[in-house]
Amino acid sequence: MISFFIPAGSGESELIVKRSRFLGHLVPVESEDQARQILTETRKAFHDARHNCWCYRIYDGPERFSDDGEPQGSAGTPMLEVFRREDVFNFICVVTRYFGGVLLGTGGLSRAYSDCAKEALLKAGLTRQGEWTAVSFSCAYPLFDRIRTELAALGAVTEDLAYGQDIRIRALLPAESLGNLQASLQEISAGKITVTVSGPVLRGT
Repeated sequence: MISFFIPAGSGESELIVKRSRFLGHLVPVESEDQARQILTETRKAFHDARHNCWCYRIYDGPERFSDDGEPQGSAGTPMLEVFRREDVFNFICVVTRYFGGVLLGTGGLSRAYSDCAKEALLKAGLTRQGEWTAVSFSCAYPLFDRIRTELAALGAVTEDLAYGQDIRIRALLPAESLGNLQASLQEISAGKITVTVSGPVLRGT
């Protein structure tokens, strides 16, 4: 299964380096629009700070970052690398810096921003997500036990059963198992079952 991590919640951190104060803010998001909204709110909340550097990654979407006036490559990129190494998506991280009057140099800034992002991620925690495929189909009652056994063998999760003239099944299964399910259903039903596929669907594993 294709899998990755997302923050389990929000995380905050604080770091003092040579009188400069760094404040980390990590928030889980589901879209770039949501990330941009949180960035705007954070900038307003810390409008008196010298810098509000940030990065975000959206699964199956954009990955962006900003040094916000710090020397190029000294803030946004080091922060982003923290999350790349841990395979984390669907977040925005903003590190606010209140300048303390002492220049830190590019190396010092990179360490400070990445350390602040790491601490915020540690505070937030991680949860694993997987990419699932949603399927729905109908089957005759005599076939249901065999199909239910096949779904379980493929690691599928049954979301809904609707009982009528036939049984309507809606399930999630690992994306790589779709071909096996379709082949099994064709064999079990002698080609009478038609599977409707949608997705991907992100779900905890």
